Amino acid sequence: MAEKIAEGLYRIQIPLPKNPLKYLNSYVITGSRTLIIDTGFNLDICYQEMRRGLEEIGVDLSRVEIFATHLHADHLGLASRLSDEVFISRIDAEIAVESVIHPEYWKELAEFYRKNGFPPEEAEKVSKIHPAVKYSPKAIQFNFLKEGDVLEYGNFRLEVMHTPGHTLGHLCLYEPDRKILFSGDHILFDITPNITHWGAFDDSLGDYLRSLDRVYELEVEKTLPGHRNFYGNHRKRIEELKEHHRRRLEEALNAVKSGYKTAWEIAQRITWDLDYEDWNELPTMQKWFAVGETIAHLNYLEKRKIVRREDSDRICYFPA
Repeated sequence: MAEKIAEGLYRIQIPLPKNPLKYLNSYVITGSRTLIIDTGFNLDICYQEMRRGLEEIGVDLSRVEIFATHLHADHLGLASRLSDEVFISRIDAEIAVESVIHPEYWKELAEFYRKNGFPPEEAEKVSKIHPAVKYSPKAIQFNFLKEGDVLEYGNFRLEVMHTPGHTLGHLCLYEPDRKILFSGDHILFDITPNITHWGAFDDSLGDYLRSLDRVYELEVEKTLPGHRNFYGNHRKRIEELKEHHRRRLEEALNAVKSGYKTAWEIAQRITWDLDYEDWNELPTMQKWFAVGETIAHLNYLEKRKIVRREDSDRICYFPA
């Protein structure tokens, strides 16, 4: 079902089966050309719900174009089934393509997680069950966007903002006249965006906090996030998100001071908002996301010389 937000602007909630996110907020801007902002998984149930919502609005499917805030399959998955015109950042497109067509991508990632303490058998399992493996588009042609580009659809003039953190190339769209921010997974109100490790010299948490500061300065009356509720003040939420990561950094540092050395061990000493009381009860993917976020926080501390990394052949240590 399509929900009208403003004249020429709608939300379609796309289900994400068996996923704790529950659904994706897909936003539709109508006019002589229609822009769909984020799409859902590459699954028939997602496609059917999208088609149902678009038909309800009266969208001509031959005049649809796609903007993906970032590479994750819940945002990009359906893109190629809906349009040949897909906009995304170059860096996220490159990672998305590599993860689909190069088998070594997942082997190398699994090895990296094993070095950070992740059990080998569970790391191997991820290469088969990760949403990027199961629900990404199989073939796609991209149009690249960067900071400062402008998209015009209907009566909307959308300014592209590069907001790295959740992914390296995450993009937001800002409509200054209406003071609307399409925030993707940069700002979420009911849950916190996952901030994970993206490479050997990565500072994804530092990037994320700097991106929050940039967005804080915008005049925003309505923030439209990728998931859940969109009734909230963006500045208040940014302050809450920064405090959330301050507490998480403190927990990670306290775990290091207590003698825990691998990201796998340290992740178990961090407070996660999950419906499980025991770490061992967590599904493999939830453990994967938790360890990835722990690594991002340890990287942040390392780059600021609060902890240091000692690499061995198998394990990454973070001694105080």
